[in-house]
Amino acid sequence: MSMQYESFADRLVRAMAAQGFKQADLIRLAGKRGMRLGKSQVSQYANGKTVPRRPVGEVLAAVLDVPTAWLMEGKEIEPAVHEDAPASEPPCIEAETRAASATIESRSTPMREIKKSAKLDNVLYDVRGPVVEEAERMEAAGARVLKLNIGNPAPFDFRAPEEMVFDMSRQLVDCEGYSSAKGLFSARKAIMQYAQLKHIQGVDVDDVYTGNGVSELINLSMLALLDNGDEVLVPSPDYPLWTACVTLAGGTPVHYVCDEQAEWYPDMDDIRKKVTSRTKALVIINPNNPTGSLYPREVLQELVDIAREHNLIIFSDEIYDRIVMDGLEHVSIASMAPDVFCVTFSGLSKSHMVAGYRIGWMVLSGDKARAHDYILGVNMLCNMRMCSNVPAQSIVQTALGGHQSVQGYIVPGGRVYEQREYVYNALNDIPGVTAVKPKAGFYIFPKLDVKKFNITDDEKFTLDLLHEKRLLVVHGGGFNWKKPDHFRVVYLPRIEVLGEAMRDLGDFLSRYRQA
Repeated sequence: MSMQYESFADRLVRAMAAQGFKQADLIRLAGKRGMRLGKSQVSQYANGKTVPRRPVGEVLAAVLDVPTAWLMEGKEIEPAVHEDAPASEPPCIEAETRAASATIESRSTPMREIKKSAKLDNVLYDVRGPVVEEAERMEAAGARVLKLNIGNPAPFDFRAPEEMVFDMSRQLVDCEGYSSAKGLFSARKAIMQYAQLKHIQGVDVDDVYTGNGVSELINLSMLALLDNGDEVLVPSPDYPLWTACVTLAGGTPVHYVCDEQAEWYPDMDDIRKKVTSRTKALVIINPNNPTGSLYPREVLQELVDIAREHNLIIFSDEIYDRIVMDGLEHVSIASMAPDVFCVTFSGLSKSHMVAGYRIGWMVLSGDKARAHDYILGVNMLCNMRMCSNVPAQSIVQTALGGHQSVQGYIVPGGRVYEQREYVYNALNDIPGVTAVKPKAGFYIFPKLDVKKFNITDDEKFTLDLLHEKRLLVVHGGGFNWKKPDHFRVVYLPRIEVLGEAMRDLGDFLSRYRQA
């Protein structure tokens, strides 16, 4: 006889329905019991993406008025057996056989739910989270969804430079084996020379590591550094992989505010207030994702001064450093801090429109002697993953040394520039929406008038927009922004497509009031 499996999510949803609760009710009532839960966290519990740790489960069970053992493990509560129950008649042989069979079955090992590691309990990545999964479900049912949620150039007709594609095809036969753990010499030499052009001092080929995109290297760099409870200062809003990787490595992400009223620059006083004896590093995302902010030298100098004063490592995510508009200059913070240990990240995914090739790098600079033990840890983790994608490494020299076709996109008349101009103006023309003009990258981070639209749940806003207009964006909470008043738009589609999307957004908001 087949056995129907019921997951934690099934039991949670069933218990919520019995009480007439919504997810917001769980968050509110759990908060009254001293358990702070996030909207994305509860959404992932209800969607079966994650199972809470025992203390969280106990609070949820108390809120829902169900036994913890039933909610967490699906254990049924055994009925009490009364001592004065009448004796039964002696069983026949057939009955004895059935009873023996039942006893054997009851003693067999019960089916256990296979759970994910508790290390993932607070790891979220809503750029590809529950709202995206709903969009994929809708597409599978035949709906057509415009995806403005992720900076992936290829689906919007951006192509890799022909020279890179040609050079990769010619070298494939030489890329069938592993490279060294850090990467091909030719690739690392080209990256070293690029760092020199960015005025980063003291960089040697051995200070360069290639990776399967910057994402892999962010994770690797955090795993090599953090012990449980170590703190890392991360911007809010941030690219959420930073928060996720700090958490996964056992650290505690401490978010410092970036000020929308000051071009989304970091709030230095907020950073200083949040430095403690456990703080190990300061993360900078420049140019910033999701805001498109570009930090000038005076802002970078203040960040260097804080890192120097508190003996912090600087991790600088500069993947958009070649997509800077309005004639502005990107400055690598490592070039201003030759005495501070810095790890600088970049790659080809965005500037050369090859996100699928998965080629990124990190460069170590500054006081490397102080970081000797940390570097040994980085080397160990690099060795364990063998090497990064060798065919993609083979074109780094071509990409960095050849014609930079991206320059044509980021000047007046270029696609990225004109699309940025259009979406900035179109968003600010919608009543109840304002946006700071991005200076770099592919994204804009508009603000919603939450009083006008009665918005208390930004993820619900994005779901409602998706359901009504088939338009997929990411809510501000997905970037660790604490207020429900922002969302991110990718402006990679052509202007005619963006135009339709902005008209749909304006029409949606003209009638939208969140229940």
